[in-house]
Amino acid sequence: MLDAPLINLYHPDDILAWDSTGPRTVREFVSDVARLTDALPDRPALLNLLSNRYDFLVGFGAAMLRGQVTLLPQSRAPETLSLIAKDYGESYCLTNAGESIEGIDCVMLPLQIGADHRPGTIPRIPLSQVVAIAFTSGSTGRPMPNHKTWGALVSVAHATASRFGLKAGNPNGAVATVPHQHMFGLEASVMLPIQHGLVMHAGRPLFPEDVRAALEEMPGKSILVTTPLHLRACIGPDVKLPSLEMILSATSPLARDLAAQAEQKLLAPVQEIFGFAEAGSVASRRTIETDDWRPLDGIVLAGHGMEWTIRADYLPAPARFPDRLSVQDDGTFRVLGRAEDQVNIAGHRVSLGDLNRTLLELDGVQDGVFFLPEADDGSITRLTAFVVAPGKTAKDIQVGLKKRIDPVFLPRPLFLVARLPRNETGKLPREALRKLAEHCIGESAG
Repeated sequence: MLDAPLINLYHPDDILAWDSTGPRTVREFVSDVARLTDALPDRPALLNLLSNRYDFLVGFGAAMLRGQVTLLPQSRAPETLSLIAKDYGESYCLTNAGESIEGIDCVMLPLQIGADHRPGTIPRIPLSQVVAIAFTSGSTGRPMPNHKTWGALVSVAHATASRFGLKAGNPNGAVATVPHQHMFGLEASVMLPIQHGLVMHAGRPLFPEDVRAALEEMPGKSILVTTPLHLRACIGPDVKLPSLEMILSATSPLARDLAAQAEQKLLAPVQEIFGFAEAGSVASRRTIETDDWRPLDGIVLAGHGMEWTIRADYLPAPARFPDRLSVQDDGTFRVLGRAEDQVNIAGHRVSLGDLNRTLLELDGVQDGVFFLPEADDGSITRLTAFVVAPGKTAKDIQVGLKKRIDPVFLPRPLFLVARLPRNETGKLPREALRKLAEHCIGESAG
């Protein structure tokens, strides 16, 4: 097979997406893509910043038909967009109506939904075509590009569906709290639905009530594509969500007790995806059952010791794992954290990831993280922790930690905060934690 359809397993009048104005059919989508394809400027690349998931997909499809590469920034921060635009000097932005990005040429999307729909067939895209570039921050903070072919995106979508037994029309759709410009968001909330005939919710609900409303709009049961942060909010005592087919979580480690609470309240299995920008989604696990990750079909691990790579037919070259692994004889693996996350205090070693998991398992802790700041001279200082735990004291948290971790790793200081500075995918950038530490230390000194 040399190409694959832009969307798969649909009939012309099937619902492809659902947004605030109602259903969007396959027939409408094909027409909207054709109209936008004609309207796009003749440039090699674009930043697709459209907030509506359906509009994003229309822009993504139109760009592919024009042979343009969609740039997926890891952040919408102006400095990040400026850096990417500088590296791709002939690029432009595709934005919502009325939204402009300073210093970058912008095309605002004036999609006239429902008007003058042309008859047409579903386009097919060459599998070898590079259709997207996903960026990570890299060790220097500068956006680092990772090229994605259409074949890679389609293969991951098929492998994910196969792992979870998804079939056309079962479940009916997908609702996502994650941004579609993020790699996991693109794979799970866009590619997974459109390659398996599911209804894609066009919005991005963040708060539990918005998630409930989005799920109720959808025909039949849906997959909830989310993060541990959003999942915790959705199992609050005052939240009642409609029936779900499955919950798919990624972007940060999911605590087993949170997964168990979610399964008990939402009556749906919680599956977790492991991936990284260089390779996309590579493995899964049902969090309540095991700590081991099972590679998706087509994924092969190669290496020894702590150095491992991912191989797959759709990857142009092996992708190096960013984490240290412990690989079992049956091919499953455990993630031991990144080398830079290792803490060595008084000859004792532990990973920050393990400390964070222990912290999140404490009763009453809604969110929390360990942080190892650096002094001005570059030397390592003492472990710090930031904890969101309404109704608890710092002493309560320290007592709970003392029962579970070596005393040398107890955080001093430990700050109780209203919230952590997570970005839109639930991650905690180191710079944001550094600023939080400065703020908390300044307040305590005052």
